[in-house]
Amino acid sequence: MSVTIINPATLHDPVSFGYSHVAAVSGELVLVAGQYASDLEGHVTSPDFAEQVEQSLSNLGTALAAAGLSFEDVAGIRTFVVDHDLDKLAVVAAAIGKIWGDRPPTQTLIGVASLALPDMLFEIDATAVRP
Repeated sequence: MSVTIINPATLHDPVSFGYSHVAAVSGELVLVAGQYASDLEGHVTSPDFAEQVEQSLSNLGTALAAAGLSFEDVAGIRTFVVDHDLDKLAVVAAAIGKIWGDRPPTQTLIGVASLALPDMLFEIDATAVRP
């Protein structure tokens, strides 16, 4: 039971944008709710977008570990970006690249006007598969 990342040669190479086209999964699915740059009290840790991305991904790693999983088990992510633009896309893609390298999971990036808390600029959820 595993995640197989597929980027067909007949489609554009999405890796530099921080995602892959297809993740074929087998096994038990694990859904991780949206993670944001929160501290233990649920407060946003920084007003800086890049710092929020890093903290959100760290929190995602913590949530995955609690389920006995790691980033390698993630098949897909959805990222939510307040006031999305190309500069923010570059930040997200770089952060994804640091974790998954040239084998990022599928990703849908959704530009939004706001998120659950006024200071939130980024949120990420994940679908993982238990090996």
